[in-house]
Amino acid sequence: MSSSRLLGRLGCTHPILLAPMDLVAGGRLTAAVSGAGGFGILGGGYGRDEAWLLRELDLAGDPATYGVGFITWSMARKPRILDIMLERRPAALMLSFGDPAPHAARAHRAGITVICQVQTVAMAREAVAKGADIIVAQGAEGGGHGVSCATLPLVPAVVDAIGHKVPVVAAGGIADGRGVAAVMMLGAEGAVLGTRFYASEEAIGHPEAKRRIVTAGGDGTVRGILFDIARNNVWPAPFTGRVLQNAFSQKWLGRERELLQHIGEDAARDAGDFDTAPVIAGECAGLIDDIQPAAKIVQRIVREVAEAFARHTGVHIAPAVHRGDGIVEGRVPSFAGLSHQAEDDELEVVGCAK
Repeated sequence: MSSSRLLGRLGCTHPILLAPMDLVAGGRLTAAVSGAGGFGILGGGYGRDEAWLLRELDLAGDPATYGVGFITWSMARKPRILDIMLERRPAALMLSFGDPAPHAARAHRAGITVICQVQTVAMAREAVAKGADIIVAQGAEGGGHGVSCATLPLVPAVVDAIGHKVPVVAAGGIADGRGVAAVMMLGAEGAVLGTRFYASEEAIGHPEAKRRIVTAGGDGTVRGILFDIARNNVWPAPFTGRVLQNAFSQKWLGRERELLQHIGEDAARDAGDFDTAPVIAGECAGLIDDIQPAAKIVQRIVREVAEAFARHTGVHIAPAVHRGDGIVEGRVPSFAGLSHQAEDDELEVVGCAK
């Protein structure tokens, strides 16, 4: 699958996108991912704090190199937050969980690309109809809120439904180049990574939260509404949240109706008490064993993608070439020619060195 549409639209070199993690993906991390050739997306989250958003936007660098992401239904209650984002004119606005239509229209008028994250095929079709330029198909393995469909079946189903109209990017359970290569073989043009970048030097977050990601196994997470109940922020069905297991979840899982109160989550998080406060992370935590600068993470993933394709397909990836029409070729495998065989029965690979 070619990544040309995605890369040309976002103006980046590698199809590796930073998930806009609330209170984690700040300006420094966003700038680091974009600076390494990926596409950083600043985590506007619930849009709680204008001062925080302004400060982190200042740290993110050139607006043409990054995006900003919000939880759509929460941002809709705070129109000033969208105004701030539009004034900065980033390259993209990412919307998750809610009706994108009114916000997408405003973003398009400002010349901003609209990315919509979805969890079902029906959501993908609706998002495209309402103005999405790029779709993120989020599987249930990912950290934070989502639904129940796993990445492996969701991505190709979404690609089949709307991939001929807009680029599809995969999210959920991806932490290294093998995962990126796998979802590209399913038809995705790139991948969104959250947990892997949470465990980076630039990520906003308590060192203890990062340590727990590094030491967690793939079976060390839990999905449910437990932590939403605890912070009085329960989402409507079918959305649930995935976090690392801790003492709080072990005590209350299955007893959600009994849960009436807990110590203040913000205070617990600030104090590094992650036996109580959640670490929002996905199942791919089991693939993460270090905390590194974001640029090194991007570089390693790019190398691993190249190695995976060379090992399993015989495709050797050429250096990136920026064409005058905005298309980026090479470096990231362009699989336009893999959908058919040439007359001599050899695979015709576009944008790659064979």
